[in-house]
This record gives sequence, structure tokens and C-alpha cells, in this order.
Amino acid sequence: MSDVKKVVLAYSGGLDTSVILKWLQDTYNCEVVTFTADLGQGEEVEPARAKAQALGVKEIYIDDLREEFVRDFVFPMFRANTIYEGEYLLGTSIARPLIAKRLIEIANETGADAISHGATGKGNDQVRFELGAYALKPGVKVIAPWREWDLLSREKLMDYAAKHNIQIERHGKKKSPYSMDANLLHISYEGGVLEDTWTEHEEDMWRWTKSLEEASATPQYIELTYRKGDITAIDGVDMSPATVLAELNRIGGEHGIGRVDIVENRYGGMKARGCYETPGGTIMLRAHRAIESITLDREVAHLKDELMPKYASLIYNGYWWSPERTMLQQMIDASQANVNGVVRLKLYKGNVVVVGRKSEDSLFDAAIATFEDDAGAYDQADAAGFIKLNALRLRIAATKGRKLL
Repeated sequence: MSDVKKVVLAYSGGLDTSVILKWLQDTYNCEVVTFTADLGQGEEVEPARAKAQALGVKEIYIDDLREEFVRDFVFPMFRANTIYEGEYLLGTSIARPLIAKRLIEIANETGADAISHGATGKGNDQVRFELGAYALKPGVKVIAPWREWDLLSREKLMDYAAKHNIQIERHGKKKSPYSMDANLLHISYEGGVLEDTWTEHEEDMWRWTKSLEEASATPQYIELTYRKGDITAIDGVDMSPATVLAELNRIGGEHGIGRVDIVENRYGGMKARGCYETPGGTIMLRAHRAIESITLDREVAHLKDELMPKYASLIYNGYWWSPERTMLQQMIDASQANVNGVVRLKLYKGNVVVVGRKSEDSLFDAAIATFEDDAGAYDQADAAGFIKLNALRLRIAATKGRKLL
């Protein structure tokens, strides 16, 4: 293990990564650089600096990545209307490639020859971090302590921390029984009672969203302005990408929007139950499909829908930095050139209802679509030949006596 001289650790300052920091120093006898990312998780990140300093770390990176996260990762994903297995908006998945990117950038800046993370050997995050790292720096060494050490329980971690005088904050309140991950796009909850798929999730688990019972009894209307598939303003007020998402989270949370309780299929083959709060993302998905409905050509829209599950799987499984995801992204982005305009939404008791959409690039033609007299804009008699041609193979099969049932 002496071949590792310096390692960059993705560091939160919590129990797991604080133990990992000390374990790396002792096990690999190496210098550790810490990297703490502010992705809008709603917790102070600066205290991680003092904790790292107390463990002898000299190079400490604490980066505000909120704008980059939404602009370069969340928004491109939502241009594709991405959703995994019909329900999951990929809040954890989409943050990992950015963390991997920054780990490698810091490794290059500091001359480190390895990176390290606190993901376990059971989940998806180890794959996401490491696929990203190898794509961006093929020769980098990755240290995943959970795959190497024997500290496989919280009690063992606490004992290790006590033995090595690692300061772990103890709050007066009971520790959450859930494994949680948060960023500007979502909060996830796993473990605890959620490991029984028949047990209802607990109401006091949720952090961002009100229950339907407590949600506002008054509907709220909002207008989202789109330019090239991205939201640029809310109710006419221009906002940066991170500000847009933060504001939609706030508004959506008041109306009980964005809760899901799902069982998903992990890359490693196991099923896992998770609960997710994604209020802003839920609003964004509905609104983006609405603006596309009037600005995208039919076949382009349908092709996007066919490719979306593949795109979603690539992100879920850690292939953000793959050539196939890049290829799909270029095609998706090209489709957004005319996705401009405004969507009006009604938010009420967990529902996101589209009530209006308009665009100077709209393909909707009221003169053709009308049920009233179209003044010759569309010759309805043309439909007869169109239908007969499309029925030809069906008529031939029936003539030949082919049975349908």
C-alpha cells in the first residue's frame, strides 16, 4: 500500500468519512486532501474544514458547486425528460458525476495519485464515482474503504472514532434511522422501516414537503419561461439555474409535491426501497413536457421518448462520462433549439396541472386543429385514402384467413 503517496477524499465531515480520513492515514501512510462539495444539501459545509484540520489535513477544498450542478448536470438531464423506471428522478445519480469530476480535478491540482470515497460495496454510488474517475483519469487509483476494512457497523465506526480521538458531533435529538442523501434536486431516504416493503413510511421522515393534509388549501399558479429547453424565469423574474430549482423546491414543498415511495432495481442486481422528495424536479418534468408538446415535431418527440429509458439507465448506472451518453446528449440538446416559451401551471395538494402553454415557436395551428369550420385548411376527405393504405396489410391478412385471437 506504500505506492499511494497522496489521496483526495470526498469528505462530508460526518462519522463515516472522518473515520475514513484517519484510516487512510494509518493504513496507507499517505497524505490526505479533503474535498467537501456544497450541492445545496441544506447543511453547513464549512465545519468540515475544522474537522479536517484537527486530523492534520493541510490541503482542504470546500467548493460551492450549486450553479454548476444545476446548469451542467440537472438541466441537461431534464431536457431529456429523464425518469428511471417510471418514477425516480435520479437525484442522487446525477450528483455523482460532478463529484467524480471535481475529485479528479483536485487530484491533478495537488499531484495526488489516488482518490477515495465513502460509498459501500452494496450500492450504486461506488460504481458512479469510480466509472467517472476512470473515464477522466484512467490511471488513478481508487480506494474504497468499505470494500477493504472490517468496520462494517456503526458501533465499530464509533469505537474506532473514540480510540483515535475523532470528534463526532452528538446532537440532543435522536439520530435519524434513515440513510439520507440530499442536494438541490432531492432528498433520499433508505433503511430503517423502509426495508420492509409492506410498512408505510413515517410522516415525520419528510423534510422538504408538506403532507397532502397540511399542504396549502389554496391553489397557486406559476409561469415558467423556457429558452432552449431550460427554465430561465419564474413568473417573469429571471433567475440562475440553481435559484430556479431552489425556488421550485420551496413552492412545490408548500403544496405537497414530489414525494415518491418506490422499489428500484440497482445496477448490482438487488432491489432496494427508497423514498424521495423531489418537489422542484417534479414540477420541471411536467412543465418541460408541456412546452415540448407545442414546440417539438411529432417524430422528434416520439424518438426522444423511445431513447429516454436508455439515457436514464446510463445516468443511474454511472455512465454520465461515457461516449454513448455524450452522443445522446448532443442529439437531445439539438432538439431543444425551438423549445422556447412559457408554461402556466396550477399547483394544488400534490398535483402539478398544466393549464397553459405558449410559444413563438409553437407548431400548434388552431386553424387546422379546430372542430369548427376550418375554411378549407384541412380536407377531411383525404383521410379515406390514408386509412385504406394503412389498413392494407390488415385487410390482406384477414382475406388470407389469419386469426387475430
